[in-house]
Amino acid sequence: MNYKEIPIGIQKRIALIAHDNKKQELLEWARFNQVTLSKHILYATGTTGEILEKELGLKITRFFSGPLGGDQQIGSKIAEGEIDFLIFFWDPLEPLPHDPDVKALLRIAVVWNIPIASNRSTADFLISSPLMDREYKRLVPDYSGYLRRKI
Repeated sequence: MNYKEIPIGIQKRIALIAHDNKKQELLEWARFNQVTLSKHILYATGTTGEILEKELGLKITRFFSGPLGGDQQIGSKIAEGEIDFLIFFWDPLEPLPHDPDVKALLRIAVVWNIPIASNRSTADFLISSPLMDREYKRLVPDYSGYLRRKI
């Protein structure tokens, strides 16, 4: 398969999502990393974005709540190349009515090869990476052949 390079600038476009039982944990993580996060462009789904904006005073572009389509909105922005990074504290112990949306979001993040943190430890490693402070060339499969195929 051929790949193409997609540049990610020094200022990352980061989506922040947390299920209800993980919102406090994401808030604590974001508070600890507030200085770093303030250097980037932030997006979030509904209530998560509202909480982070209010508690941290950071500007956050907010989408719908996850069950109302917010996960899919963020997935769309990933596919369009408008989000570079996903921090998604999801709750593996709580069945949710929008689980298919969550799976679709995680799938699209993998398809477009963006960094994904689904828990605090992974988020800590990603946010503290030296790559956060420099440009990065993300390799993405060249899907042009796939898009031209005949059905």
